[in-house]
Amino acid sequence: MPYYDISLPLTNRLPVWPGDPPLVVERFKTIAQGDGANVSRLSGTVHIGTHIDAPDHFLDDGRTVAQVALEDCLGPAWVLAAEDAPRLDRAVLEALWPAVNPTRVLFKTANSRWWAQGHTAFREDYVALTPDGAAFLVEQGMRLVGIDYLSIAAFDSLTPTHRVLLEAGVVALEGLRLDGVEPGPYTLYCLPLNIPEAEGAPARAVLYRP
Repeated sequence: MPYYDISLPLTNRLPVWPGDPPLVVERFKTIAQGDGANVSRLSGTVHIGTHIDAPDHFLDDGRTVAQVALEDCLGPAWVLAAEDAPRLDRAVLEALWPAVNPTRVLFKTANSRWWAQGHTAFREDYVALTPDGAAFLVEQGMRLVGIDYLSIAAFDSLTPTHRVLLEAGVVALEGLRLDGVEPGPYTLYCLPLNIPEAEGAPARAVLYRP
C-alpha cells in the first residue's frame, strides 16, 4: 500500500516527557465482568505520542489548537533523512535541502531506530533541531516541521527552537515514527484532535505516495 502510518501507537509502554503524568490506556468496563459494553479510559497530557504544538505552548497568548489552520497540516511534504547527524543545525539543513523548496518537512534521524527497536524509556540524547536550524527553516517559508522524537528541540534547550518556529506560525509536529519510510516527496495527512483551548493535541499522521 502507498500509505505509511507514521504515528506512534498510544500504549502504556510509550515514553512521556519527564515530569508529565504517564500515559494510561485501560479498560474500566468490560462485557466479561457484566458491563453492557467494553469501555477504555485514556489519560495523559495533550503532548502524548504523535502530536502538534500550537504557538500557545511556548508563547503567552499564542494561538491555540483551534487557531491552527488544518491546511498547514495537510498537503505536500518532504521526508529528509539525516540519520547520521547529531543535531539539525543550519549547516546540516543547507546540505540536505532539496532543489524543490518544500513547505512541510519531516526529519528522519537516528531517533527512528529507537522506535523500531522498541525502546520504552525516555532518552535525553535524541537528535533535535537547533535554533539556527529553526531560523533556516523559517527563512524557507515552512508551514510545518516534523521530527521523529517527542520534542523538536533539544532536551536541555527547549525554548529557543520552539519560539523561533512558533513565533513564525510554523506548526511543530512531534513524535513521528519514520523507520521504513524512504526520503523524498509525499502527501501528508495530519489530523490533530479538536481540543480548542489546548496548546497542543495528539494527532494521527499518515504519508501517501503512489
